[in-house]
This record gives sequence, structure tokens and C-alpha cells, in this order.
Amino acid sequence: MKSNPKKPNTTQEPTQSSQPGKESQMKDMPQYHPKTMIDSQTFKDKLVLITGGDSGIGKAVAMSFAAAGASIAFVYYNETTDAENTLKEIKQYTNNASAHACNISDAEACKKLIDIILEKYGKIDVLINCAAVQFEQTDPRKISIRQMDLTFGINIMGAMYLTIQALPYMKKGSSIINTTSVTAYRGSKHLVDYSCTKAALVGFTRSLSSALAEEGIRVNAVAPGPIWTPLIPSSFSKEKLEKFGENTPMKRAGQPNEVAPCYLFLASEHASYITGQVLHPNGGEIINT
Repeated sequence: MKSNPKKPNTTQEPTQSSQPGKESQMKDMPQYHPKTMIDSQTFKDKLVLITGGDSGIGKAVAMSFAAAGASIAFVYYNETTDAENTLKEIKQYTNNASAHACNISDAEACKKLIDIILEKYGKIDVLINCAAVQFEQTDPRKISIRQMDLTFGINIMGAMYLTIQALPYMKKGSSIINTTSVTAYRGSKHLVDYSCTKAALVGFTRSLSSALAEEGIRVNAVAPGPIWTPLIPSSFSKEKLEKFGENTPMKRAGQPNEVAPCYLFLASEHASYITGQVLHPNGGEIINT
């Protein structure tokens, strides 16, 4: 199932009032199916746990791993319709898939989630932290404590909670992949708290990779640029939607299935000598890594 990258047609895209956004409310659907044929045996007998897997980058990642033979457990917040639709799409590639509602900013909920995953699958081979929220605020003086708590709770604490709960059950050869952002490196004046959480994920990735290197568990990250996902129409105004991604050298936003291959590479044996690193699918922006 090949698909060619396209510039999102955002001129008619409705904005959304709640995050992380619902794919079922989008007019211009993001592209998820793997861009090229993947060896269906690459991740055979592997269990991949993905947060934010109901839509966006997480969905494309889930579908790509499923096409490569993995069993998939993906986590969503409250986007039930999106999760049900995504599960149906994933099952075009594998019947061994499940969706799990969880508020990952709650440490106890993360513990219960890991217990459920272990009971169902008995192991965790790859953990991918994709879930995130972002709230545009042009004046940093107006960033509320509630907004900071929510952004940090999901973007960084959620990733840390889930990782720490999963680690005791991950063995040599396992892989952890965090989702940071181009904003972690160049900042973003209208996404100050979001950028901070993504920078924290870079530090988390580098530190955890050092701590786990001798155990044979690799930890890496992916730092996407502007990618067309439900988070975008739920984050920005109509005017900004229409120009989303145009400031990249490639003059367009990326599609989720243009990011997903980074995760497959980092989790595969092709990346067996890579840990503590970050890949940058960002449309050509050169940043200080």
C-alpha cells in the first residue's frame, strides 16, 4: 500500500476545540499506511507498545510495525472513535493488536496499563512514547499553571512514568524510542512550555541510554518538524493552519508515514550500534543536534 507525500490542503480544515485532537473530525486526512513494502518478518514475535497510537505519528508508527510483523498495543486518551478506526486499519496487517485507554499523566494508571499489557502479551520488546499536547500562547506571561501541569504531565512525566514501569520487563535487545521535536533544539516563542518538555525528552533519552547501554537496551528519539496530525487543527488558528509547514526548506508539512520509518529503523537490528541519538525528519531544517 504505497502513498505519495502530499501537502495538506488546510484551507477548508476545521479547527478543533480540544486536544490532542480527533482524526474523526478532520477533513484532510493524514497519511498513515506504510510508504513502501516492509518485510513482514522484521519484527515477528515482538510486542510494540505505543502511546498516542490512535492518530498522528503514533498511528503511522503502529501501522508500520504491524506491517513488519509486530504485535501492537497502542494507548489513547479519550478519542474512542479514532482508536476503534485505527484498530481496524492495523488489523489489515495483523490480528494481534489491541487499544488501551489511559491517562498517562497518572503514574498509577501507567502501572495498571503495564500490568494489563503483560497479562495479555507477557512482554514488552519496544516502547514508543508518542503522546503529546501543545497549547499555543504568544505571551509567556499568560501560560497558566494548569496548562504547564497538563503539558508536562503528558509530554514528559507520562513518558517517564510509562518507561519506568515497563523497564523491569524489558530485556536485552529491547528498544525505547521517545518523540521529541524540532522545537527542542531551536525553541518556539509561541510554544514555550511544549518546547521545554520536548527538550526534557532529549535529556531523558541521552541519560537513559547511558544508564541502560550495558544491559543491551537501546534508547533513542525522533524529533519531527511540522507533521500533519489531528494535534495541529486542535492547536492553531485557521490562519496558521493554512500556512502550516510552509517555512520548511521543503515548503510543506510532512505526513505521519514519512516519520514512521525512523522508528522502525531505530528499533531494528540495523540500528544495533545506535543509542542515545535523535533522528530529524523535519523537511530540511538544519539544527544544532
